[in-house]
Amino acid sequence: MQIAVVTGASSGIGQSAAIQIASRGTGVILTYHGNENGARETVSTISDAGGTAVALPLNVGESETFAAFRDSVAEAARVVWQRDRIDFLVNNAGFGRMALFEDTTEEMFDSLMRVLLKGPYFLTQTLLPLMTDGGAIINTTSNAARSSGLEAGYSAYGSMKGGLMVLTRYLAKELSARGIRVNSVSPGATRTRIADDSFERFPEVIPPIVARTALGRLGEPDDIGMVVAMLLGEECRWITAQDIEVSGGFSL
Repeated sequence: MQIAVVTGASSGIGQSAAIQIASRGTGVILTYHGNENGARETVSTISDAGGTAVALPLNVGESETFAAFRDSVAEAARVVWQRDRIDFLVNNAGFGRMALFEDTTEEMFDSLMRVLLKGPYFLTQTLLPLMTDGGAIINTTSNAARSSGLEAGYSAYGSMKGGLMVLTRYLAKELSARGIRVNSVSPGATRTRIADDSFERFPEVIPPIVARTALGRLGEPDDIGMVVAMLLGEECRWITAQDIEVSGGFSL
């Protein structure tokens, strides 16, 4: 059985991706930070459907913990699946913060950088020795880094996600010698817990977003989770170095 590591899978896009990946017969090691109940829910959903999953704590903003996390991943793979390698990595964990450029503080900039760019960079580097040749990596970026999703207030967040897009292409180039494919997905506005459940707290922002979306609704986690699972699959074996916008045609 193949194994995927999915970070930030206690809710939203990560939770959906973990469930969708598991539904294709892949074992899942999912991570959580601050939402253990959500992680347990993800594991239970996968188990109830006949799959296998393990939840491990991880703060992707603390790169000094990555070596110990790699050891935990190796142990889980060995104990649960009797394997010493993983096949897939989904760098999904993140958070959103908004501020106009002139109001963006160094603290905000640095916290976004640690989680959204430095974290995936060095977590991938740390887990690479465990990855099989011919595997795949997916990075969750954002249409905030594309012209279609350019909105005031996201200069720091969008810059980090843009950096992750560039990293995706470099990893695809450098890891191609091992047959490892690397792609990213750019969600548009999606109904998740990001930014402290902003869509729940401010439902009035939803109609204007829907009005600008060609397919006429807000995105749901499964809209993106299914694409992540597909990109890891055999049907996408000839796709690498691509960023795929999954936004229902936002600003089309």
